[in-house]
Amino acid sequence: MLPLRKNKVSKLARGSRIASSLVVLSAIALVSGCAAAKRHHITVGSIPDDYRTNHPISVTESEQVFDIVVARNAHKPNEDQLKAVDGVISGYKQNGTGPLTVMLPLGSANEAAAGHVGAGIANHIAASGTANAGVNTVYYQSDGPEALAPVRVVYSALTASTGKCGRWPEDISNTNENKHYANFGCSYQNNLAAQIANPNDLNGPRAPGEIDATRRGNVIGIYRETETLFEPTIAY
Repeated sequence: MLPLRKNKVSKLARGSRIASSLVVLSAIALVSGCAAAKRHHITVGSIPDDYRTNHPISVTESEQVFDIVVARNAHKPNEDQLKAVDGVISGYKQNGTGPLTVMLPLGSANEAAAGHVGAGIANHIAASGTANAGVNTVYYQSDGPEALAPVRVVYSALTASTGKCGRWPEDISNTNENKHYANFGCSYQNNLAAQIANPNDLNGPRAPGEIDATRRGNVIGIYRETETLFEPTIAY
């Protein structure tokens, strides 16, 4: 009977050790699972914010104002002034909307001259056929009788713009979260918005234009001639 009792005790001891091992393994697996779950939900504070989100470029409609200085004794727009007006017309063709408005000063030292020059500018715009909605002539009050007030050409257009720069809500030396400062990227976004010729390009791509067959033929011809000139020669 003694050998049987010893064998029974040894079996119980082995069973107890196996059960303890299983409990330890289960605890390790549980802790590892919690750690893995926590790893997937960690928010890394060192990732910087996107400057395009902080300083977005928006497309809005705004007034475009162009001042043309007029001398006191002028009777009609000169060549340089008409070239400046042609530049205004070119910008209007790209993204202008509505009528073009010629604003004439009242109460200025050059009021009479500005009236003559403004009438010539309005006729020049009308003759260009650009302003389908017409050319309006209005008056505005000048700063005083001694001022040389300009003739202003105004129209509405779509423009790309972003907010003003110079926001410093907190000390930039406070870098505990390793994030960029609030004004970061503002000047870049402003410069990019100023260089965009057609603000509609920000909303989506344009349709491809027609192919210039003559230009395409010239380019292909030059390519073929260049390929012939640089053909490798094999020496035997």
